Amino acid sequence: MEISSRGFNKDNLSLAVDVLTFALTIFGVFVVYSASYYQSQSLYGDEFLYLKKQIFGVFLGWISFFIIKLLGTDFLKKFYIVLPIIAAILLCLVFIPGISVEAYGARRWINLGFFTIQPSEIAKFALVVFSAAYFEKNYRKTKGIVGSLPFFLMGGLFCGLIILQPNLSVCVDIALSVFLISIVAGLDTKWMIGFCLLGLIALPILIAIEPYRMARLIAFLDPWSTPKTEGYQLIQSLYAIGNGGLFGTGYLNSRQALKFLPFAESDFIFSIICEEFGLFGAITVLCAFLAIVIIGIKKSMNAKDRYNSMLCFAATVFIAVQVIINVAVVSGSIPPTGLPLPLISAGNTQIIVFCMMSAVISATKCDHLTLKCKTP
Repeated sequence: MEISSRGFNKDNLSLAVDVLTFALTIFGVFVVYSASYYQSQSLYGDEFLYLKKQIFGVFLGWISFFIIKLLGTDFLKKFYIVLPIIAAILLCLVFIPGISVEAYGARRWINLGFFTIQPSEIAKFALVVFSAAYFEKNYRKTKGIVGSLPFFLMGGLFCGLIILQPNLSVCVDIALSVFLISIVAGLDTKWMIGFCLLGLIALPILIAIEPYRMARLIAFLDPWSTPKTEGYQLIQSLYAIGNGGLFGTGYLNSRQALKFLPFAESDFIFSIICEEFGLFGAITVLCAFLAIVIIGIKKSMNAKDRYNSMLCFAATVFIAVQVIINVAVVSGSIPPTGLPLPLISAGNTQIIVFCMMSAVISATKCDHLTLKCKTP
């Protein structure tokens, strides 16, 4: 079946993704400096420490972006088995003392000496490539659970290793993305309902078995009941958002970044954006992400084949889900959890991975002026 799609121009859409990606990463460099310079100076004696790390991460992200653009999306298909294996090995390495980096009671990073990487971010990109290649080859089998089982096992393996770190936030992020990808791949409705019920049962159990997660949930319900402990971060985040008003306090004028808001340069950087640039600035950033997501969906629907369609959609889903969760957390819409804002927050691995996700969307090959709905 073919539907006319007037005005569709794949080159313009790709250029838009390129511009938005570079704009968000450059904006992130400035905001990370504003959110971190005071703390960086007081803790390390170098106000530019986080800034230098961010510039390095953005540089590597841009290189990764251009490599995918140059080689094309079809090149990634060759690694659809290798990438998940590498990701699984790296996720296992975080449990080895001397190699891993422990912070705040969790092992989530690997120390390479001059650079640290977060394997859970790499696992996301591995799932994107694997899902596209697998569902292209097995699309006739994906309505049943058996046909989709390898994809779910891959996602389950990654989630299991990540929850042991422990890192429930990334686990939920990946599980939700895997679920959405499987829906588009053709999973039958009864299995969708079954997985939803399984998630509703598993999530409360995972929260209950870790006291700090239960404390966070209670703090979310009433952060002012524990203003100096578990509720502190959410309260400071809400202060930052409220202080920004419509137009913000101005760049470098955040009060909450002066060691009041923990993780202001990473997980809660959107709060600083709201404070310094106000409601209009926050909406502008969200519109940039929304544009990338809309373009990703449009290019996925117009992709030249099933592989490119699934690849583009999977990358789009991971970007969209993480942005939604991050913004929901800092605004107090869901319980506090640690997820960076893609392309903007401090964290070199996430910058590189999400630059690669954006590159996938930009490089996806499409048909001209035709929206093709491929049916088995």
